[in-house]
Amino acid sequence: MYSFMGGGLFCAGVGNILLVISTATDYWIQYRQSSSYMHQGLWRYCVPGKCMTYTDSIAYWDATRAFMILAVLACFFGIIIGVMAFINYSSFNGFDKIFAAGILYFISCFFVLLAMAVYTGMTVNYYGKRYGNWRFSWSYIMGWVSVVLTFFSGILYVNMN
Repeated sequence: MYSFMGGGLFCAGVGNILLVISTATDYWIQYRQSSSYMHQGLWRYCVPGKCMTYTDSIAYWDATRAFMILAVLACFFGIIIGVMAFINYSSFNGFDKIFAAGILYFISCFFVLLAMAVYTGMTVNYYGKRYGNWRFSWSYIMGWVSVVLTFFSGILYVNMN
């Protein structure tokens, strides 16, 4: 029983770290324009030598940011409840902490999946039609890895019951 919980906590912890790094960094896509590489994230874009924050509000970036923040929060609270279940913390005896943590991990997985789907669809639609020399980068890939990790942590916790 504790090995499943430990594995679920490990997956959730690594997934939450990847979610935070993915959300905060500026390497969601990279592209080449006039012989120099540029990259952008959810909060700012960078040209050689400097980075600038976005001044306009684009709906799919706002949606992606919101879903990523919600995913980080859900996973974080799931970790807290999961640790309380792991150490048999006696407060809140009336509800099943193991199941609650698993549900929070699934909610986190759902939010990050929504964020990645929105960003992927809109980016491919926009950049795929206008630019030929672009690619998704490591921050984006970390987001997809966190989908898998939060999903497995949810599986490990929900199957405990």
